[in-house]
Amino acid sequence: MDLQFTRHRRLRQSANMRALVRENHLTIDDFIYPIFVAEGEDVKKEITSMPGIYNLSLDHLEEEMNEVVALGIKSVLLFGIPLEKDECGGQAYHDHGIVQEATRLIKAKFPEIIVIADTCLCEYTSHGHCGLIEGDQVLNDASLELLVQTAVSQAKAGADIIAPSNMMDGFVVAIRAGLDEAGFENVPIMSYAVKYASAFYGPFRDAADSTPQFGDRKAYQMDPANRMEALREAESDLMEGADFLIVKPGMPYLDIVRDVKNNFNLPLVIYNVSGEYSMVKAAAQNGWIDEKRIVMEMLTGMKRAGCDLIITYHAKDAARWLKEQ
Repeated sequence: MDLQFTRHRRLRQSANMRALVRENHLTIDDFIYPIFVAEGEDVKKEITSMPGIYNLSLDHLEEEMNEVVALGIKSVLLFGIPLEKDECGGQAYHDHGIVQEATRLIKAKFPEIIVIADTCLCEYTSHGHCGLIEGDQVLNDASLELLVQTAVSQAKAGADIIAPSNMMDGFVVAIRAGLDEAGFENVPIMSYAVKYASAFYGPFRDAADSTPQFGDRKAYQMDPANRMEALREAESDLMEGADFLIVKPGMPYLDIVRDVKNNFNLPLVIYNVSGEYSMVKAAAQNGWIDEKRIVMEMLTGMKRAGCDLIITYHAKDAARWLKEQ
C-alpha cells in the first residue's frame, strides 16, 4: 500500500526529542508575584477565596520576601490594604502609605528585587472606585491629578516600575509627565492598557476590600465582548509613553494577548488574575485536577499566546516546580 502522509510523530518519540523541538519555554524570570501588604502589626491573614495567598503586615513581609528570593523570583507587584479609607483615597499617595513603606523595606533588604507598585485608588477609597466621584459618576480628569501624586510618591519610595491600573483616559501621559517633572524620567510605566470589566476579579476584591459601594466599573473598564477596542487602548498607551503593556485578565483573553503582541513591540504582560487562580485551587483541593500539570499548562499557554511576562499568584508554586525539573 503506497500511502503518502507526513510523520509528525517522529519529533514526539521521547522526552529529549520533545524538549529539542519545544517552541515555548517557561522560566522563573517570566514571573511577577503579587503581594498584598496591610497596615497594622502581626497581620498574616489568609484570603479565604485565595488559598495560599495572604494579607501581610510589614513585620511579616521580610519572611515572605526571603521565600520569594530563595525561589529565584525577581519581581513583585505590591497592592496596599490601608487601615483607613476616604473619599479621595488619600492613603494611596501619602508618602508613608503602606505600599510606599513596603517598597522602602524591600529595597533596603532586597535591593536586587524589582518592585512594581500598583497605582490605583480603589483599595484606598471609601466608595471602592478607581477615581474621584461626583454623584454616581467617576471623574476622569480630576482623578488624573491624584494618580500622578500616587505614582510620584511610589517612585520617591524606590519603586522600580509604576503600574497604573485605573483605566482613566490619559493616565499614562499624565503619570509620565508627573514622573518626569519630579525627576523620575528613568522610572518605567507598566500600563494596564487592556483591562476588562471582568467577573474574574472577585477574589481580589475580597483580598483588597475594594468592591465598589455603588454601581460597577463598566463605565471605565472594557466590555469583554470587544476586541478591536483593545488595540485602540494599547495604541493610546504606547503613544502616551508606556514602557510595558498589560492585558488583564489572562486565560479568557488569550486572543487579545496575541492581537496586542502582533501589533505592538513593547514588552507584553499578562495578568493571571485571582478568579483564575481560585478556580484552579478549588478544583485541586477537591481532587478533580492535577494542580501542577494544570498550572504549568496554563502558564505555558500564556507564553505561547505571546506574553513576555506573567503576573500570577501561582508564581511561588510554579517556581518550585521548575526547579524540580
